[in-house]
Order: sequence, then structure tokens, then C-alpha cells
Amino acid sequence: TEVVHQPEQHRYALQVGGREVGFTGYTDRDGKRVFLHTEIDPAEGGKGYGSILIKGALTAVREEGLKAVGICPFVDAYVKKHHDFDDIVEPASIELRASL
Repeated sequence: TEVVHQPEQHRYALQVGGREVGFTGYTDRDGKRVFLHTEIDPAEGGKGYGSILIKGALTAVREEGLKAVGICPFVDAYVKKHHDFDDIVEPASIELRASL
């Protein structure tokens, strides 16, 4: 499995055996990478691919020196359950939500 940043599409994709099985889309706002939507191929559900994807995306965000905000319910649930990214995760403010 490999998480690939596709900045021209504002997303991170998860590839398994060279085939894309999911992605998480984002927008950037004021030094924050705001995750908006995550999809995993339904045929690949239940294999933990969503967690692998989000972990890889958040690792990349940290390496880029950005903060992460989870508007996407999947990303939000992941960061509430896995605290290894607490140093880069910020809550979604009312102002941020309104700007989207």
C-alpha cells in the first residue's frame, strides 16, 4: 500500500498493488490542510484502508509543517480515536466552516 499526494487534485490517494482504492480530498486555508471528503472503494471496505490512507495523509501534513482540520467525518473520527497526530490537529472553527 502507498499513500500518494496528488496536489494538482487536492487529495491524497491510497494505492494498493498499483490500483487506487480510495482518496481523501482537501483544501488549504491559512496554513491548515482542511480535509473535506474521504472515499474508499466499497469493494475494498473492511480492510482498514481508510485508516491507512488518513494516517499517511496526516503524516505528510506534519512533514509539510501544516496543521490539519477534519471536516470530513471519517478524518474527524480517526483523529479522535488516534492521538498520535494531536500536535497538528486543530478543531474546525465556525469561521473556517463558513469560509468553505
